[in-house]
Amino acid sequence: MDDSLKLLENISRKFGGTLIKASKKNHCAKVKLTSALFVTLMVSGCGGGIDTSGVGSGGIGEYIWGDSKTSTASAKKPSKAGGGAISPNLSSADNSEPVAKLYNAGLKSMKKGEYRTAAKKFAEVERQHPYSIWATRAVLMQAYTQYQRNAYDETINAAKRFITLHPGHRDAAYAYYLIGVSYYEQIGEVTRDATSTKKALDALDEVSRRFPGTPYARDAQAKAVLARDHLAGKEMEVGRYYQKKRAHLAAINRFKRVVTEYQTTTHTPEALYRLTETYLALGVRSEAQTAAAVLGHNYPNTEWYRDAYSLLTGQGLRPSENKQSWISRAVKSVNPF
Repeated sequence: MDDSLKLLENISRKFGGTLIKASKKNHCAKVKLTSALFVTLMVSGCGGGIDTSGVGSGGIGEYIWGDSKTSTASAKKPSKAGGGAISPNLSSADNSEPVAKLYNAGLKSMKKGEYRTAAKKFAEVERQHPYSIWATRAVLMQAYTQYQRNAYDETINAAKRFITLHPGHRDAAYAYYLIGVSYYEQIGEVTRDATSTKKALDALDEVSRRFPGTPYARDAQAKAVLARDHLAGKEMEVGRYYQKKRAHLAAINRFKRVVTEYQTTTHTPEALYRLTETYLALGVRSEAQTAAAVLGHNYPNTEWYRDAYSLLTGQGLRPSENKQSWISRAVKSVNPF
């Protein structure tokens, strides 16, 4: 018990110097975590218990919240030839640690492209050495190896489990990022259901919101642009279908959504043109003229404006903006080109 008491004193000083000073917001949660660790370590002093072989010079704080050795924060390279996700830190475990042989075997399998085998070995790390820092890392590596073999459901489940088990870990950012990328890579053709696209956009936006300024946030923002364009394309496809069926009000609702929710996408010029067409078909000339005027103001050199202008002048009308129209209020010089 003497050794355990010394360990507790050392950990107490480490917690008092780092973790409990970290932030007021997480203060209570960290105090509870400290207490729980004290109890666990006290028990382990009698029975052999917790494996702290992976705890480095940074102490138990790094064991729980991650350190430079086990963090993926330095990862910046794309993991797949097609662009894919940013890869995590692929450094090996220290051979002096009991967990090293098993963890490094998983890493070796992964680097050879044997992703299913690697995932199993990382799962064994977690099972056999549950209190090692490498067990924490192994959960994230399970998510990454599953991603590499395009097993997106397994990737998402592993990443969510990492977030649940280690919400304050510095690599939680990477777990959120893997979830977003996994949904993103399931985006199919515009003609298919848009559920995956919506999930991807929500997950990617969460990465940008939670971890601004990180490589993960920058990559998530770029992918979110394409996801929004895809959702706008889906709205346009449905709107054109309704327009062909002469269900003009239903078509207008779809085109309106593109203008109001996805107006920085490449589909906005066509949406404004389609609004010109459908409002003319309904005899609502003021709105048709406003749609064409806003189209001309924001996208004057597009074929959509030329067609809208010809459509109006063919009926003795000209583009004219009604400042009270929802179109005028929704679109405010948004041309991104």
